[in-house]
Amino acid sequence: MHLTLHTDYALRMLMYLALNPDRRCTIEEIAEQYDVSRHHLMKVALTLAQAGFVDSLRGRNGGLQLSRAAGQIGIGAVVRATEDNFDLVECFDGASNTCCLAPACQLKQPFTEAVKAFLAVLDRYTLADMLGNPATARSLRRLLGAT
Repeated sequence: MHLTLHTDYALRMLMYLALNPDRRCTIEEIAEQYDVSRHHLMKVALTLAQAGFVDSLRGRNGGLQLSRAAGQIGIGAVVRATEDNFDLVECFDGASNTCCLAPACQLKQPFTEAVKAFLAVLDRYTLADMLGNPATARSLRRLLGAT
């Protein structure tokens, strides 16, 4: 299983916002902290806003904030909202499958189960869990220079 950078950046953005719950954070600020493309984070922010994980406000006093408490944002839900698909192998997509073994192959079932198990594990965790205890959250804030 391999997650895209879009998902990676989405999780990082959500963690940053969770560490700064009392203020709006700008995409520029987050991009600088993580040393990633502002343009890429704009796309990530749009995805997260459309999925209902963040509130976005444009303008001089604008920025991003979590739309709900970190404990109410499931990691599995974020991954589902930010990944295009979970096609581990070609035969998962019937429209583009050209594998000659597909009619008799038995690999599809274990791979399907593996994806379900992967997501089930992620569903057990929330964004708040990723911040850990107060000492871990303080360490994360120091690492990010978050206020």
